[in-house]
Amino acid sequence: MTRNIKMILEYDGTRYHGWQRQANRLTVQEVLEEGISKITQEDIRVVGSGRTDAGVHAMNQVANFRTNSNIKETGLLRGINSLLPWDIVVKELAEVDASFHARYNAKSKIYMYQIYRGAIRSALYRDYAWFVHDILDTEKMKEAAQLLLGTLDFSSFCATNCGIGNHLRTVMSVDMETDRRGMVKFCIEADGFLKYMVRNIVGTLVDVGRGKLSRAEFMRIVEAKDRKQAGQTAPAHGLFLKAVKY
Repeated sequence: MTRNIKMILEYDGTRYHGWQRQANRLTVQEVLEEGISKITQEDIRVVGSGRTDAGVHAMNQVANFRTNSNIKETGLLRGINSLLPWDIVVKELAEVDASFHARYNAKSKIYMYQIYRGAIRSALYRDYAWFVHDILDTEKMKEAAQLLLGTLDFSSFCATNCGIGNHLRTVMSVDMETDRRGMVKFCIEADGFLKYMVRNIVGTLVDVGRGKLSRAEFMRIVEAKDRKQAGQTAPAHGLFLKAVKY
């Protein structure tokens, strides 16, 4: 009997060329599939909730795979983790209904982007936050970010080679907070994301924080539906897939 197994994963994307399997490039999906295949003695294909780009991390990526193996859930969890490298871990694993699909059943995703502010860069967070030396007005950034709420055309924040015709996405929530270390954490929840969308939004919000753009100018960029009008693409290493909702 074929079983459908759901996993919740955490990974450091620094060493990987993103989630999706690619020829001659190390990816998270490839490493997972090879590890699970060794445990089950089958040719396993893993479906993720979505693709994360090269260098992007995940706190709670969701994936599923199908297997004919009768290994118990606890055994699968221990066995898979024993074969995974230090920068990928299966946090949870459970058998679910046959209809569950990690990608198609997802209702929304939450991404978090970290910006480390300060006079001196951080050695510990070099792979997990964008170091910005400039003073940022985070209140203005927060105000501008609220303009992203609702269903909008996000063409201004899509990669030039996005390859998708429909750029309409619905943003349910945005939030920005700063902790005691000076780490700015920007969180955004939407029903879907375009390639580089979050990183392009963050790059443009940083221009707001630097005083290069006003709230009204940020809105004009959104309305322009033109990538050339927006700011730089923030580095991949500050981005995390925080959660997937079903």
